[in-house]
Formats: sequence, structure tokens, C-alpha cells
Amino acid sequence: MGRSDSSPQPPGPAAAVDLDLAFSAVEGLEPELLQAGGAWLDPLAGAELWHGLLSAWLDQLAGELPEELRAPAYSLGLSLVDDAEIAQLNGDWRGKAGPTDVLAFAALDDDVDGAPALPLPAGAGAGEPLELGDIVISVDTAARQAPEHGHSLQRELLFLASHGLLHLLGWDHPDDASLAAMLTRQEQLLAAAGISGDRQ
Repeated sequence: MGRSDSSPQPPGPAAAVDLDLAFSAVEGLEPELLQAGGAWLDPLAGAELWHGLLSAWLDQLAGELPEELRAPAYSLGLSLVDDAEIAQLNGDWRGKAGPTDVLAFAALDDDVDGAPALPLPAGAGAGEPLELGDIVISVDTAARQAPEHGHSLQRELLFLASHGLLHLLGWDHPDDASLAAMLTRQEQLLAAAGISGDRQ
């Protein structure tokens, strides 16, 4: 892998999208994981890195969004958790046992197990950020998957974050063609952020 894979950096402050990001990172990770994840796993430095990256991605995706998802400001949550926590969420929300790599809980999704979309808060659209939902990534699962794909933990975390963000924005992959399109768009987002190497 090239040098950009070992220390990916978000684009500069040119992003025009305002983002209110609620970020949390699991505590008590093994030292090897903390070192491999770098600042992206740091509760303080990571918040700034993720904010810059997600803002830039939202800015890049703005022209592709349906009208109801176009806004000057957004709000979303990003949680980096361990396998135990994501397994609990996976079981509670998807009825599937065991951990998974990433979960996306879209605030505007009107078909989550037949449930209606979450109501927008009063005054939404009048200067309030548009709530997109939450992305939850298992650091443990990402760490297992990264070597399988021949790249760093940092790149795997960013790949999974791009996948979760696209889900929050309405992307889905019910068939091979739509999955291929989604993966291609993820690679474009990573490339625009200076993160090299395809995930196979």
C-alpha cells in the first residue's frame, strides 16, 4: 500500500456543508488496535478528523441527493464500538446473531422493519440541521477484515464509514448491480480523500 493508506487525511476546510457530528470511540481497546487505528480512534482528535472527512463527503455527494436530503446543514452520529456492543445492536435491530462490521440507522428511512420514518423535529428545515441518523462501526471486526483485504485498519474504518454514510443517504444494495455501484461510489469517496487501494 502507498503512504496515503497508512495515514489518510480528510480534505482541507473547503467543504461547504455544515455538520453537527456526535462522535464516540470505544474505550479499553488493545494497544495494537489503538496504534493501528491512530488518531481516527482517539475520542478527541478523532472527532475532528471524522468531522472533516464526513463534511467533505457530504459536500461531494450533495449533487446526487434527492431533494428531501438536500440541506445546508446535517446532523449525524458516528460510534466506533467493540464486537459485543455491535452484536447487541445487530440482534436487537436486525434479528441477527453475532457482530457485523457496520450498521446504519437512517433517521429518514420509512421502511425499517415496516416502521414509519422518524418525525422531523419542529422547525426542521428552518435553520436546523437535517438529522441523517447514526453509523456504528465495530473496531474489532474492522481489525479482522483489514488484513483480509490487504490494507490498514484506518482504511477499513473509513471504508465502512463511507458505506454507512451512503446508507444514511438512501443508497442500498439489494442486488449485485446496486452493490457494485455502491462500492464504486465508496472507492471514489476514499480516493477523493487521498486514500488509495481498492477493497476486494
